Amino acid sequence: MDRQNHFDFGAYAGYDTSRLHTNLYSWDAAGWRALLVQGFTHLDSTGVIDLPATSSYHVWLVVSGRGTMRVEQGDGRRTVPIAPGLIGGAVGGDASRLLFEVTEPMTTVHVHLPDHTVRRVSAEMAAPAATHVPADDGLLPPMLTSLADAVRRGAGDLHAQTAAEFLAVHLLGRTGRAGRAGHEDRRVRAAIDIMHERMAEPLQLADLAREVHLSTFHFLRVFRQTTGLTPARYLTRLRIDAARRCLERGMGVGQTAIRCGFGGTAQFSAAFLRETGVRPSAYPTGGDRPPPPATA
Repeated sequence: MDRQNHFDFGAYAGYDTSRLHTNLYSWDAAGWRALLVQGFTHLDSTGVIDLPATSSYHVWLVVSGRGTMRVEQGDGRRTVPIAPGLIGGAVGGDASRLLFEVTEPMTTVHVHLPDHTVRRVSAEMAAPAATHVPADDGLLPPMLTSLADAVRRGAGDLHAQTAAEFLAVHLLGRTGRAGRAGHEDRRVRAAIDIMHERMAEPLQLADLAREVHLSTFHFLRVFRQTTGLTPARYLTRLRIDAARRCLERGMGVGQTAIRCGFGGTAQFSAAFLRETGVRPSAYPTGGDRPPPPATA
């Protein structure tokens, strides 16, 4: 698996990391794939950190340091004191610039959450995408600190998967308008539950519509309105996410294809290549570690 594609880091190509010391990197240190945790020591007393727009969700935490920081994002500018516990970030598609001046060396922790995780959780909650990372969120600093500690002690990817789900739910609950489940929203969530429970079966659009007591046309319309995807597209992404986890645990390609509801290895290989850019036979398992190009 290519980390650049998994977390949409193409915009970081050529990023100057000469003034950063990477002290934490979960892709290598812990083999995490569900989210990415990085830690940096910033070597300059003054500097600019340009964070390009990507589809992944990015949350950062100041662990140590004193000074001032000007944060420039699409919603405006603000100047804040640098101190342990300061948080910020960008939701998918937003760029930001951080201009800092410190009197004590600054260290930071950064967490990147894949867009496909946020989209899936958003659909299951019937909630819109997060619009920002709240600066007053009291849960995020201890959570990011805990994630950094988990990387250092070598916690497995199950820890990362659980944290990614929780973080996505938390961000959507804080910054999106939590879905007030109308009758149709509840039926969409019921259909998603069926997809999870019967993933290995050859589910058809008509099957799902019948299970939630809607006509095929009506079900297709409300599902797309709620999730932004057709049921078939959503189910494919759900199966691909499950297949990633199976392969990362070392399950064989053929068994993964059956477990995740693909008709055979050829269909699975084609779908996996289309979604991830690599064939399942080339997808790294837990023992494989690609090189770690640093990002901020």
